Amino acid sequence: MRALLNRWRRRLAHALLYRRVFGERSQGRWLPHARISPSSCLEHEERLVLGDHVYIGPFNWIEASGGVTLEEGVQVTSHVAIVTHSSHRTLRLMGRAYASDEPQRPGWIAAPVHIGAYCFVGPHVLIEAGTRLGRGCIVRAGSIVRGSFPDHAVIDGRPAVVVGDARDGDRAWLEREPRWRDTWGAWALGGDRAAPGQP
Repeated sequence: MRALLNRWRRRLAHALLYRRVFGERSQGRWLPHARISPSSCLEHEERLVLGDHVYIGPFNWIEASGGVTLEEGVQVTSHVAIVTHSSHRTLRLMGRAYASDEPQRPGWIAAPVHIGAYCFVGPHVLIEAGTRLGRGCIVRAGSIVRGSFPDHAVIDGRPAVVVGDARDGDRAWLEREPRWRDTWGAWALGGDRAAPGQP
């Protein structure tokens, strides 16, 4: 009997806590195709700007006090942390005074994060304050990302560096599935250049 009860409790928790439902609001706009897992933690959600077709999977932490923008089609898989400030140096320097109203906070780092359209962020990634990813980037699992990265970069490492170009993989798929060249080009190239494999 206990096993049956536990199974039903797991199913109920899954239905209530982990179900991804289409439709979100961001900055007063309705995004019918955006999905956010209820198990992800969003701090300072009023400073989080989402495009439509964004997916934020389970068990992510997005700290948006400095501003976070996820453009259309961004996928944040699971166990990802996106942070817009770092206070560990400030805490160490100020000690107990950290909790005071002192306006000068030495060592404080704060900057917005911007992730371009149709980027993919793999599991267990940390994206630090001030990071900017161009459109179509792929961030491999376990990376620690800080800085600016160009469009279509494949990003990997601790600290993360560019290790490839995502268009190389896209090219192979577009050769097999040429009917998707126009839709790919609409976001990847802004519709003004040819897709891989075309003149």
